Amino acid sequence: MKGRKPALKLIVGCHAPLKAPSVPSWLTDHAKAEWRRVAPVLKSRGVLGADMMATLESYCIAAGQVREAEETMQREGRTVETAQGVKAHPAWRIQAGAMREARLLAAELGLTPHRRPGETAKDGGDGWDADLLA
Repeated sequence: MKGRKPALKLIVGCHAPLKAPSVPSWLTDHAKAEWRRVAPVLKSRGVLGADMMATLESYCIAAGQVREAEETMQREGRTVETAQGVKAHPAWRIQAGAMREARLLAAELGLTPHRRPGETAKDGGDGWDADLLA
């Protein structure tokens, strides 16, 4: 072919046409639901490789624990009566820890808005222009 060759464009995230990995059978029902929700998204972005599988499993476990703790507290109430008086339900502490872990793992996987590829400020800055603070 004569003339100038067309410029090649790299299409980020579209190079992996394969399906997302199947859900591990040992996950809880809530963790499986989270896997089914996020694994296809991560696969389509091209970030779900063998090196990320353990992180995805841990994220799904944490997200599942958040939901399980919430269901427990909805059934039993957010407080419990003890010999020392009314206390927060033990599931509250479990849920708080699981939320923290899920948030950190979601950031590692790029599931939070500020960690998604290609979603930075257009001008290269951090979005806090001087006119916003004035």
